[in-house]
Amino acid sequence: MATTLQFITLAEFLKLPETKPASEFINGRISQKPMPQCKHSRLQLKVCNSINQVAETQKIALAFPELRCTFRGRSIVPDVSVFAWKRIPFDAEGEVENSFQIYPDWTIEILSPDQSTIKVISNILHCLKYGTKIGWLIDPSERLILVFLPGQQPLEITGEDKLPTLEYLPLNLTVTQVFAWLKLG
Repeated sequence: MATTLQFITLAEFLKLPETKPASEFINGRISQKPMPQCKHSRLQLKVCNSINQVAETQKIALAFPELRCTFRGRSIVPDVSVFAWKRIPFDAEGEVENSFQIYPDWTIEILSPDQSTIKVISNILHCLKYGTKIGWLIDPSERLILVFLPGQQPLEITGEDKLPTLEYLPLNLTVTQVFAWLKLG
């Protein structure tokens, strides 16, 4: 269950040790994300792998699971953060930086049974407000995916509908394919 603490500053929050599961800083408060369960973990893994299989070798983009993104007064940990290759921060040795002080190009959240839908949507909207191009909210219990685009009403995608992605990312997925990943064997 998520916990909430008293108000602190973002700078104070960033000095705290990381928690497992991750904690996020939103509007002066810390809240801990729920512990991922199996369906959540499976979808997170498959989404990251599907994106990276198409995007990483061509240096188009890269998907990261549970990456802390700190920008515009919030420090959030989307289930999947996708960054255009040209926006990924690299250090002097050419390795990816540990800290991302930027918004993701695409944010993906997978709703857990005891997670606040409003809080998750609020994080997606925050990302869109400050530059993110697309957000997905995957709801395993409802078998639907809400797609958020800047300045538009959310799109409810179900069944064989093709899921919108970043325009430069040739990923052809349907909702049926995404939820088929939950069936093993």
